[in-house]
Amino acid sequence: MHKTLNLDDLIAKKQKENIESNPDLEYEELYDLIIPPGTVVSIIYDLVEEFGLEPITRKMPVGIVNSEEREVLVLRGPLEKVQAAEEFLYKEMKAWVEDK
Repeated sequence: MHKTLNLDDLIAKKQKENIESNPDLEYEELYDLIIPPGTVVSIIYDLVEEFGLEPITRKMPVGIVNSEEREVLVLRGPLEKVQAAEEFLYKEMKAWVEDK
C-alpha cells in the first residue's frame, strides 16, 4: 500500500532521531525559524534534511480575524544553521513564485 508522507510524519521522524542521537541536548542554545503558512512542503523537507533542523509546532499570536493564536510550524536548531536555512527558504520561495 502506498503512503504519502506529511509534515506530522516528518516531525515524528526528526524527534525520534534527535532523542536517539543526543538525549541531553539543551534547548537554550537553539533558535526557531518560523515557517510562513502556505510554504511549499517540498521546500520544508529540503530545509529539514539539508540543515538538520527539528520541525516542531508552536502556538503564536496572529493578526487574523477571529483568531488570537495559531499553531505554526517552526524549524529549530543552532543559530548558524537557522540563519543559513532562512536565507535558503527565501531564495527558494522567491524562485518558486517567479516560476509560477
